[in-house]
Amino acid sequence: MALVIAGERSGVGKTTVTLALLASLRRRGFNVQSFKVGPDYIDPMFHQYVTGRPCRNLDPVLTSEAYVGQCFAQHTASVEFALVEGVMGLFDGVKALGKSEPMPHAQFPLPKNDFASTAHIARLLQLPVLLVIDCSRLSGSVAAITHGYRSLDPRLHFAGIVLNRVGSDRHLQLLEEALEPLQLPILGVLRRQDNITLPDRHLGLVPANELTDLDAVLDKLAHIGKNCFNWDRLLPLLKIEEQTTDKHRYTQMPEKHLRLSAFICGSKSKIRLGVAHDRAFNFYYQDNLDILESFGAELVFWSPLKDRLPADLQGLYFGGGFPEVFAEKLSKNSQVLPAVKQAIAAGMPVYAECGGLMYLCEEIVDFEGHTWQMVGALPATAVMGKRLTLGYRQATALQNTALLAAGETVYGHEFHRSELTLLEREGEASIINVLTPLYKAVGISPQLSASAGVMEGWTSHQLHASYIHLHWGACPEMPARFLQNCSKFNHFSNSVDKS
Repeated sequence: MALVIAGERSGVGKTTVTLALLASLRRRGFNVQSFKVGPDYIDPMFHQYVTGRPCRNLDPVLTSEAYVGQCFAQHTASVEFALVEGVMGLFDGVKALGKSEPMPHAQFPLPKNDFASTAHIARLLQLPVLLVIDCSRLSGSVAAITHGYRSLDPRLHFAGIVLNRVGSDRHLQLLEEALEPLQLPILGVLRRQDNITLPDRHLGLVPANELTDLDAVLDKLAHIGKNCFNWDRLLPLLKIEEQTTDKHRYTQMPEKHLRLSAFICGSKSKIRLGVAHDRAFNFYYQDNLDILESFGAELVFWSPLKDRLPADLQGLYFGGGFPEVFAEKLSKNSQVLPAVKQAIAAGMPVYAECGGLMYLCEEIVDFEGHTWQMVGALPATAVMGKRLTLGYRQATALQNTALLAAGETVYGHEFHRSELTLLEREGEASIINVLTPLYKAVGISPQLSASAGVMEGWTSHQLHASYIHLHWGACPEMPARFLQNCSKFNHFSNSVDKS
């Protein structure tokens, strides 16, 4: 089994509870695998820091219901304990675009937009739910909240609740008295003074690799976890049962992956793929990196903040992150900017998403209005602003790209506070002869209603640059095509810096 940590809404302390549980399990010497519902990159970084194992995202919009099951089974096959951190409130999801599981009983007034919600994942994996409730402004009403969440969907099994931000012993007594008739176990109580605040900024928490005092915070979380939870009841819920025959089949590489891997790796030589990875670029799904390696890629991690472009590359992968926060330092790496631009001009296959897209622009204008030079492969300036662009996207490729064929449809996610301003170039300013829109995209989340579609991203020859983040788990054809194109590219020789 494993346990799903859910919240009655965003901000109730799911991540604090999750990290306290993970830290406590690790202090006991247990191997534990964590998962995160949804497309988030930052929470999984904290999970990985605690467990020493990559956290895996469970998102049936970006992948599929079948892939979610396969991913969960594969990565729990060799561990003792597992935990799934939910997203937003328990039933907060999106419309399924016809992919939703059928409703079993018409008489139940179930949410219409809970595809990819925490509840959906709990049903899909048949896991019990531990509901976290923010009690800072509650006493007797906690019973109504708990009863409502437990009774809304009879397909869900609730293991218990965690009371967070409890103010005093008297406050706890009132909460316990209110909950007693429901006979739902209280498996954890976190006091208000125990509340730990992790620093955040415009896209959520500050990533784990930027925090200098994270070990001290985790020590406190482990102490809280040791003393605030009912471990006698929690450990059996978190412990992974022996894999069944049906689950075991998910632990093997899917046949489609094997066929694609054999097709790509006709030669014995590895495909050298440069992966930008540092404090400015660290939004990567571990599954994507694993798939690339399984298809024969040699991942060469390097830092656009401080490194030169590695030698003998056949492709480049720029993930998302915070280039706007580190724009000054990126702009001062004067050796790598022209080298990346030259590689793109030479036809090297390049995949860039969100922060990577911004890095390839002419400039970034940060929140303070300062302008910083970037690679200059795209005739645009990325300008930071207050408006948050957020939500799932259904996007159809308008042209052939290094990853997609024209007409193919993908599902991705956008999450950024920048907008692109196109620049007018004169003469030979552009290194790209033909630059065309990449996608026609529509929103499928409650935050952005579906419309006629907008043009999104850019493509030219072997460049694929977009704000849309993709997970390749259910569509390995995309990274396979990318590596095929990389394999045809002669190793790039950097003529900008021969030293």
